[in-house]
This record gives sequence, structure tokens and C-alpha cells, in this order.
Amino acid sequence: MRNRVVVYLAGLLLLAGIGIASAVRAADDPSSGTWKLNVAKSKFSPGPAPKSSTVTIKIENGTETYSAENVDAMGTTTQGAFTAKLDGTEAPVSGIPYADTISIKRMSSHHLVATLKKGGTVMMTVHVVIAADGMSRKLTYDGKNADGKAEHDVLVFDKQM
Repeated sequence: MRNRVVVYLAGLLLLAGIGIASAVRAADDPSSGTWKLNVAKSKFSPGPAPKSSTVTIKIENGTETYSAENVDAMGTTTQGAFTAKLDGTEAPVSGIPYADTISIKRMSSHHLVATLKKGGTVMMTVHVVIAADGMSRKLTYDGKNADGKAEHDVLVFDKQM
């Protein structure tokens, strides 16, 4: 009887340790956090550049939850959001005029590739690279914007503390 109690307690401690380790890994994901667009370091083709963009990302259990607040060159505020698995599964996206779904694949701990589609047609591919120190992220957009025109943007975001 006493051995069963010891084995049971050891199992509970093991499960608790796994849960704590998973939570620490999620908090340590280099993509997670609040990011602010560094307009001066970014390039927009075609322009114009937005006035600002603030993005909040949370990655847990292989799923990214994303929300953004953007202010365009004219001062109009828009918001975008999605929750997507990092295995390439398509998920709905809101607030992006040229896309209704997104799929994301984690290439490495510091590199993600997102594919944005509208009506099943690929509109944009985005490569996201997080710096080794985790303090900046660079997004390279290639594809077509909401007007169907070619777009190649390089956005640099700084991590907010």
C-alpha cells in the first residue's frame, strides 16, 4: 500500500514538472510578446508606410494567437487577428483585406513562414525571422495586396518590454 502511494506521488510530481516545463517553454518562445513596428527600419513597396503597428503574439502548445492594431498613412486605425496552429493548417483571419485564411509553418525556433489566401488563392507569403537575441523580428512580405498589385515589404518590429 505504501509503495502505491509513493508511486502515485512520484507520478503526480512528474506530471507537474512536465506542466511547468511546458509553461516555461511557451513563455520563452521567441515570437511571443508585444512588438512595435520600427517604421524607419522598414521598407514598403509600394508605399505609403503606415504610421504605426503594434502586434501581440502568444504561442502555446504549437498555436499562435495574434492580434494587431495598425494606423495607416491616412490615420485610419484597423485591427487584425487570428489563432492558427504552427503546422500549416489553414485558419480564418480577420482585419486583413487581402486574406481570409492564414497557414503558418514553423521552420525553426526563429523562423516562421505564413501563407495568406483569399478565396483559396495565395495572395501573400510572409517570412518571419526573429533575431538571435529575441529583441527584433523581420517580416518579408511577397505577393499581391488588396488591389491585386505586386507587393514586397520588409517590416522590422522591436520587442516591447
